Amino acid sequence: MTLSENFPPPRDFSALIREVDPDRFLAGLFVPAEKRPAYFLLCAFNHEIARAREVASIGMLALIRLQWWREVVEGVVRRHEVAEPLGRALAEGVLDRDSLLAMIDAREAEAEAEIADFASFAAYLDAGAGGFAVAAGHLLGAEAALLPRLRKLGAVYGMAGQLANVAALARHERCLLPADRLAAHELSVHHVLHDPKSATPVLEELAGQGLGWFEDARGAVPRHVIAAALPAVLAARDLKRGVHRRLLGDRLAVVRSAVFGRI
Repeated sequence: MTLSENFPPPRDFSALIREVDPDRFLAGLFVPAEKRPAYFLLCAFNHEIARAREVASIGMLALIRLQWWREVVEGVVRRHEVAEPLGRALAEGVLDRDSLLAMIDAREAEAEAEIADFASFAAYLDAGAGGFAVAAGHLLGAEAALLPRLRKLGAVYGMAGQLANVAALARHERCLLPADRLAAHELSVHHVLHDPKSATPVLEELAGQGLGWFEDARGAVPRHVIAAALPAVLAARDLKRGVHRRLLGDRLAVVRSAVFGRI
């Protein structure tokens, strides 16, 4: 009996991802049809580990939830609508185990009181959103030489997301901006929690950094892999205009990149 026969057919996660992660849902429309269920499963896994800190009252509880998912990725069988098909996909080699473990490790930074410096912040983005792009790249058959570019393009998307979420995180007494960049503007995490708008100069500085990453990593991407890079198209537009809002032009930019195989 194969592992697949031990579990019921996997749930179609596309509707969930369309609701909770619309940017990656849009990118997923350009995933080859036979790989799309696994791509949306990867998105669902990412959503679960992203929720670890959101639903936890304290950082320690978030770490416990992340450890639960780490054990699933390492091979522990658990009855859960995402964990079951994820275990099957990992056992059958559809998803890359090391990439998923790195994504979990990145989320541990969210359980801390603050991120101390820009180097740690960049590492968090590289391993988290960048790790998702690498995992998607593995799924789509990306060559090893392309993975560093996918990681950086993923980090660009992570940067845009963090800058867009400063006020929302502050409402929950959380701030993930690097403390050293805040200090350079005579700010602290406390200032941002009290008044998120005070972080505007830091956000502008970090947006510039994200756009620099985008310029370094953009270029031609094989069409069968392009979906792993497409969220960066949206991120660059967000970073340039300083807002996170989806317009028709954003969707057309994604379609154009997908059609021409160029970010």
